[in-house]
Amino acid sequence: MIKIMFVCHGNICRSPMAEFIMKDLVKSRGECENFMISSSATSTEEIWGGRGNPMYPPAKAELKARGVPFTEREATQLKASDLEKYDLFIGMDSANIRNIRRILGNGCESKVYKLLSFAGSDRDVSDPWYSDRFDIAYDDIYKGCLALYNSISKVISKNTETN
Repeated sequence: MIKIMFVCHGNICRSPMAEFIMKDLVKSRGECENFMISSSATSTEEIWGGRGNPMYPPAKAELKARGVPFTEREATQLKASDLEKYDLFIGMDSANIRNIRRILGNGCESKVYKLLSFAGSDRDVSDPWYSDRFDIAYDDIYKGCLALYNSISKVISKNTETN
């Protein structure tokens, strides 16, 4: 099983969108049993008194408009202990990558990637919190998730062929 944690600053826009887009991609390919997919934040800005804020309404609206199912969820913060639980930590931008590495500490380097790197780009995923362009963020995230899935499925195929 491949365990993926998508990470952004607050865990109310980009990383939950990535979580649900990836879950939908995996489900549509009949691969649910091969993946565990979640998301978290590098900050506590969207977490108050032990409870996280829900996904931002425009993020939910964009997923709904694109036909991507989602469930209600609360923002959660990435923890150092997650390093043992997940295989991949996928950040949305360069600041996320720095903060993921700071939180996870030593030994995380081979597990931390920027999402669009799987699509051959060093670009950051567009941040709709500032641009209010959830459509652009969705397109970036979908492109990255599809490339990530294709990359992982090649590894799964190679492992299946050798067994």
